[in-house]
Amino acid sequence: MEVLPFGLLIFVGGALLITNIWGVVDAKFAADAAARESARWVVEAAGQTTTADALRAGATAIATDTLADHGRTGPATVRLGPPHAAFVRCERIEVTVALQVPAVRLPFVGGFGDAFDVQATRGELIDPTRSGVGGVASCIQ
Repeated sequence: MEVLPFGLLIFVGGALLITNIWGVVDAKFAADAAARESARWVVEAAGQTTTADALRAGATAIATDTLADHGRTGPATVRLGPPHAAFVRCERIEVTVALQVPAVRLPFVGGFGDAFDVQATRGELIDPTRSGVGGVASCIQ
């Protein structure tokens, strides 16, 4: 009879551990989707938007919307790189989305504890045959 409370404690602790592991995996899926959508938007908007600040703001807005679609409303960091990249044909653009997942997240209570950092990076090439983009299509073989 004394073992039942201990067994219940082990069961609850294991269930919380599995739930938190799934939370980190789900956050990785959400960050990857946000990075993918932001990178795609930047590559497609490169001919229409000329300033790096406008591209960064647009990529951040797309990443925030994608994370919200996945149920992630916490703060996220969006980095557009490489910093020296020019928006010309065949240039590789990378978008990194980073967010934090609380160590323990309980329903109706929220999360607490030291957070895990989850990040995803996605790279896309600016289309070599796209009109309105400067540069020479050097990636066509």
